Amino acid sequence: MNIVVLCGGTSTEREISLISSEGICKALRSRGHQAVLIDVFLGYEHLDITSVFKNDYDMEKELAGIREKSSEIEKLKKERKEFFGPNVIDVCRAADIVFLGLHGANGEDGKIQAVLELLGIPYTGADHLSSAMAMNKSVSRELFFAREIPTAKGFTVYKEMNISDISRYDLTYPCVVKPSCGGSSVGVYYAENDSEYKEALHNAFFYEDEVIVEECIKGREFSVGVIEYKALPVIEIIPKQGTYDYKNKYTAGAVDEICPAHISNVLCEKIQSVAVSAAKALGIDTYCRVDVLTDKDENCYCLEANTLPGMTPTSLLPQEAAVLGMDYPDLCEKFMEISLKKLHKKKKEEDENRK
Repeated sequence: MNIVVLCGGTSTEREISLISSEGICKALRSRGHQAVLIDVFLGYEHLDITSVFKNDYDMEKELAGIREKSSEIEKLKKERKEFFGPNVIDVCRAADIVFLGLHGANGEDGKIQAVLELLGIPYTGADHLSSAMAMNKSVSRELFFAREIPTAKGFTVYKEMNISDISRYDLTYPCVVKPSCGGSSVGVYYAENDSEYKEALHNAFFYEDEVIVEECIKGREFSVGVIEYKALPVIEIIPKQGTYDYKNKYTAGAVDEICPAHISNVLCEKIQSVAVSAAKALGIDTYCRVDVLTDKDENCYCLEANTLPGMTPTSLLPQEAAVLGMDYPDLCEKFMEISLKKLHKKKKEEDENRK
């Protein structure tokens, strides 16, 4: 198939997107697909759109060019009104499917998905509504509470609000402060007292105007991939130093990632059940990765669902799939297969409704 791997963008997770997309593109090309990298913001500046899928496509050269132009992004953001780069939509129309290798704002939040849906362009992953709900932790928390999915106590703070007393929300220190729509642990802060809490709020508001304050669950951290509402093996994440922050996530050897996790069958099933319930609550019927914490009594707390989970060499979902005998290219093809299946099912239902 002719496949556009849509990458880059303008979010704080841009570099992670480029690493994920490089792996995806390599994997798909290894299976004989004509996969190409297109930066959603920088675009494709060649006049002949169909030539992008040529046999002598040099992925490494294209990626180097994208990285070289990354320095222009801030300037372009000021000059341009439109988010999509030159010819992006036309190249996506020429493809059989768009593989979303994006992360963060304007990629994982439903906006790109909505545009592609309106244009009738097939793409991988959750639909626009599920993506938007999962991206906004304030919204997803409300859905988890409504469905009785265990999650940490907390509340939402907006920039114009002045909430200095967390005890009003039945919270005590330490607490966690994080942007509502952030990812990759960017902008996450821990506060042990009032002073640190105020500083954490100030720092988190640098990233966006909506912030989540949650109780700090002390225990173990797990992650579970969910594909078509079926849980993959549970992986445990154990940082060698500090917390599972951005630096530790993307530094080789900084974290022990154990899959399958060394836990009882009872706890494993409990974590998987929470993950599947979270995916169902958000309507993510393709694939996602759900992060879960447990306390000393093995109570589970659902943190969030990631609709476009990382696909870097150190990412969690590929490790979980490997335990089931599914290698990285298999996983990429599986994501396309289920996304196209969902699209065909939806189209069939629409055709039947018209009759």
